[in-house]
Amino acid sequence: MSFFRHAFLMVSSFILAMQPALSQQVASPSVSASTFVQQSLAAQVGNTQVSDATLTGTARRIAGSDDESGTVTLKVLSSGATRLDFNFPSGPRSEFRLPDPLTPTGGWSGPDGVSHAIAFHNLVNDWGWFPLFSLALARAQNSVVSLVGTEIRNGQSVIHLAASSGFPSLSAESSSLLTHLSQIDIFLDATTSLPASIGYNIHPDNNALVDIPIELHFSDYRLVNGAQIPFHIQKSINNSLSLDVQFQTAALNTGLTASQLGAQ
Repeated sequence: MSFFRHAFLMVSSFILAMQPALSQQVASPSVSASTFVQQSLAAQVGNTQVSDATLTGTARRIAGSDDESGTVTLKVLSSGATRLDFNFPSGPRSEFRLPDPLTPTGGWSGPDGVSHAIAFHNLVNDWGWFPLFSLALARAQNSVVSLVGTEIRNGQSVIHLAASSGFPSLSAESSSLLTHLSQIDIFLDATTSLPASIGYNIHPDNNALVDIPIELHFSDYRLVNGAQIPFHIQKSINNSLSLDVQFQTAALNTGLTASQLGAQ
């Protein structure tokens, strides 16, 4: 049995076993997922064009017994390229992702400054740090976005969308596995249409079939040059808070390039 066939069967079994037990009320079939995406994009930017963003602020990092606060700089491109640079009392930390349909690249480094490659299967999906770009990418030509329904999440009424990439040039089994790895779940505030949270899975470096849930929660939206930007982002890993970021500044369309976000 090929690796991708074996992986596909295991992923399929895992997905069936982990179907959420949450009660959902599916939105009216007359309203499509693309309509909700368009409404959210309009709520975030209207007719404003945004190609890149740089945000700076403070960050609290929680990892086991480690609990420390420092500073953060987030840089993102409309392509989904993302870079995070932190400075904590324990030392600097960074991570980056440069997307590509089949050969994305990314890396991370800790206080020792040694660069480590991020496993391919943790680079296939969008990291969700800038929800405007995540929504725009969800309507890209090689992506599929579907309407899951309406639900209550974190005490908030939201529209649940699921987005994933397609891989038509690959075999059906390989494409199914990569589609699962690329999926993100987008939750839009049912009143404002602004993204309330984005969820996806990461995986151990040596096992793409084990899903570890990640969720980014967005709040404190502020208007910056015609765009609604969340200044408060909380990141949870396996339902436990791992990062609490409060931005103080945001600059849009400064001419960032992918080379500025890569390994340094």
